Order: sequence, then C-alpha cells, then structure tokens
Amino acid sequence: MTQKTYHTILFFLCLPLCASAQTIRIGEDIEYHAEETSVFSKGDFAPFWLTNNRYGLSTQENNSSIIRAGIFRNVDADSLRNWRIGYGADLAVPIGMDRHFVLQQLYADFQWKALRLNIGQKERPMELKNQQLSSGGLTSGINARPIPQIRLELPNFLVIPGTRNWLAIKGHIAYGAYTDNVWQREFNDGDPHYLYTANSLYHSKAGFLRIGNTERFPLTLTGGIEMSCQFGGEAWNLRDRLDHVGEFDPHQKLGSSLKDFWNAFIPGGNDVNDGDYKNVAGNQLGSWHLSLGYTGYGWGLRAYAEHFFDDHSQMFWQYEWKDMLYGIEVKFPRNPFVSSLVYEHLRTTDQTGSIYHDATSALPVQISALDDYYNHHIYGAWQHAGFTMGSPLIISPLYNGDHNITCYHNRVLAHHFGISGTPCSQIGYRILFTHEKSLGKYSLPLTDPQYGNFLLLEATYHPTWCHGLHVTAAYGQNGGQLIGHSRGGMITLSYDGWINKKH
Repeated sequence: MTQKTYHTILFFLCLPLCASAQTIRIGEDIEYHAEETSVFSKGDFAPFWLTNNRYGLSTQENNSSIIRAGIFRNVDADSLRNWRIGYGADLAVPIGMDRHFVLQQLYADFQWKALRLNIGQKERPMELKNQQLSSGGLTSGINARPIPQIRLELPNFLVIPGTRNWLAIKGHIAYGAYTDNVWQREFNDGDPHYLYTANSLYHSKAGFLRIGNTERFPLTLTGGIEMSCQFGGEAWNLRDRLDHVGEFDPHQKLGSSLKDFWNAFIPGGNDVNDGDYKNVAGNQLGSWHLSLGYTGYGWGLRAYAEHFFDDHSQMFWQYEWKDMLYGIEVKFPRNPFVSSLVYEHLRTTDQTGSIYHDATSALPVQISALDDYYNHHIYGAWQHAGFTMGSPLIISPLYNGDHNITCYHNRVLAHHFGISGTPCSQIGYRILFTHEKSLGKYSLPLTDPQYGNFLLLEATYHPTWCHGLHVTAAYGQNGGQLIGHSRGGMITLSYDGWINKKH
C-alpha cells in the first residue's frame, strides 16, 4: 500500500463523519496545537536526547527547526455516549531535515463503548512505561514516526464482568503500511551491497491482563505480550544462502496475499531466500511485559521488566532469558522538588548466544542463536525512516555514515535515569542521563567496547498570564565514542487552545 493509496482510503472511510456531523457533534470540542522547535548544537551529531524518542520528528543534524500545527478531537469528548468519534491532523514543516513537509498524524477514531477502531497514523504511547522518563520500549516505542494502519483495540483496561474489578484486559490487532520508500532509496543511494525495501507492510498485536483493585488492595500486577511483523513489499540487493541451487534474483517482490497476512498474524511461511532451512515469513519480533505496582499514602512504586524476542528462539523458555529491560518508577507525594523518578537497566548482549546451526543429517541439533536484534536479512533493520521503532539505545540507522540500513550496535549494556518535577505551578522540569556500553553485533564485534553518555536538562514554563502558552528550553550533551561528542540547546514555543469547546 503506497502512501497515496492510504490517504485515498482514509478519505473515503472518513466521509461518514461529514454526513452525520449534526448527530455526533464532530465540529465541537476541537483542540488546536501550534509549535516551533529549534535545535542549535555543535559536534558529531545533535545531542542524543534532543533527537530520539520524539516520534521521528527530529534529525541527527546539528542545527534544525520544525514548525508544526494540528487539530485534534479526543473521543472522550463524547464520553457520555456509546458511540464516540475522534480525529486528528498534524502537519510539520522541517528546516534542516531531509523533507520539506511531513504529515506526522492523520487519523480517525470510531469507538463503541470500550472498543475502538482507529484508521490512520497516530502517535501512540509506550506500553507500561513512563512516557517522559523511560529510555523506550523494546518492540514499539516513541522513537520513530507513526505507521499508518487500521487498528482494532481496547485502548484502556476493561474490567472483566463478574470479577469485582479485580481483573481487566486490554489489547489490539493492527495492519498497516510503511511510508519510508523515498527515505530508504535516497539513504541507500544505489549501493548494490546494502538492502533496501519499498511498500513494506506492518502488523502488530498485543494482549495485557491486569490483576488488582486499588480500592481494596494497594498492589497491582500487570503482564502481557506484544508482537510485531514487517512483511510484503519488494526488496533489493538480497543475498541467497550458500545452499541455494540455481540463479537467485537480488530483487524480489514479496507476498501480500491473504495467506501472507495470516502468516504475519500467526507466524508461518518462509522468506524467499531461506533456502532449504525454512524459518517464518517476514521480520517477526515481540516482547513480554511484567509490572508490579503499589499505590498508597500519596506514593506510587512500580517495578517492571520487558523481555525482547526475535523470531521464536527467545519467545518461550527454550533458552535462558538473559536479555531484559528492568525498570523502577517512583512517584513521590506532592512536593516542589521531585515528582517522578525512573531507573532502567538494559541488557541485549546475549541474543541466545553466538552460535547458530540448522539441524542436518550429520549433526541433527538445532541451535537458534545469533538473533541479531533489530536486523533482518530482507528488511535491513527494525526501523522507519531511519529511526529504530523500539529503543533508541540500539542506535538507529540514520547515524550510519556508510548509509547501510542496519543496526551496528545491538549488543549493549545501559543504565538510564530520569527525574521530573514541578517546583511551582508555572514551571516543570525533567532530567535524563544514560550511560551505554556497546559490543557492536555478533557479525561485526567491537574489539574494544564503545561507550556513550547522553544528558538532557529540560525546563518548561507555563505562564499564568497566557493560558495555553508553553516555553521549553533544553540542554543536551553527548560524550564517549558511540556517536561522538556534542553539546547544544533546544527552544520550543507552543500554544494550545480550543475551537468551539462545549465540554
């Protein structure tokens, strides 16, 4: 599905909105947002936290500006109705980036009671993470631009009837299409040695169970799984396996039939260059989540873990789970110093081990190691328009000077800290600091580990004399060999307001 086709489909699907405007009041309770952001820095790249975890609407270049404007109607505007409708359109004009115009968001939400159908591209929060302080989710984060999709979901936890509010579920299933055809082709620059794809398709699904009733007991246990897949489209510069017999065309059109959609949903099939050793079709990956939280006396404490798996080798307990993201979040009683604190430790160095072997008659043992997180032999990397779609600590391809769409640093150890607070009603702040160690990746290991230190100091001013105005000033700094040294600042001016507000 091309981006033009997607926008045509979205237009016709949204026509019913106009036809029934009088009955569902879609012209009321509309919020608008306008923003200008400028980054000024000096060094190898712009400071890490001025670039990453910003939904891909940023650049690694030292100096840039973005003018952004959008209108949004939240489905909660119809909270007293069974049928609810929301929508959003968010446009940006970047300066100092590879595009002159960016359609960041364009979507419509149709909700009946707790069930929602979303059509379009929409910025979505991470699962079970602090959106401002976390380093990012491993499977789906807030680092890359949103992918246009059709998504059926329970966006909020829904209490299971008969459980007296002790059990609740949420989840989704979605299919969509990538929009980075031009970026991949230009970034590859015609190099016959590097992979690139076009018109790739996207699938994701998730299910979560929450156990707990905070009105009766202060502990809440939440767990679940999310899975994603990149499939279909067409690929260039593919390599065949050594066991392949006959000629192999490095340009392949990949499947997009109903069977391929099913193989994305229930991992199956195989790729065109799997040879005699079939795996599953597409780039399949996912995460298991677990969170235990406490709420009481003004405090909020939560410990959480996320385990990433690539294909199926680490999906269950066939191999020991060594690679994890562990986190602790503390929400303090109201005070003028610290509101929230997050600490996270990320390890991705194991990847099931350094040996891969397909079972043969000579050695009938299958060893499914060398997972090579975020990389794939057809789709290059788990990325969209240069940004990794999970954690930015697995350094995005846009930093690659050789223009290879791959992640060179996927075996990492990292410690991440985040602090936020509101010293007064008009001022808020957050601080991020990350120390990261990279061993490279198994196919290109680093003889000497490379280190990175990434700092962000940010303050936001909300003046009482101009309701809706927000002024944010930030300082960022990079250190170490991982992406080099740099320092710089960012200024953001934004304004929020309402159009025809009724509620």
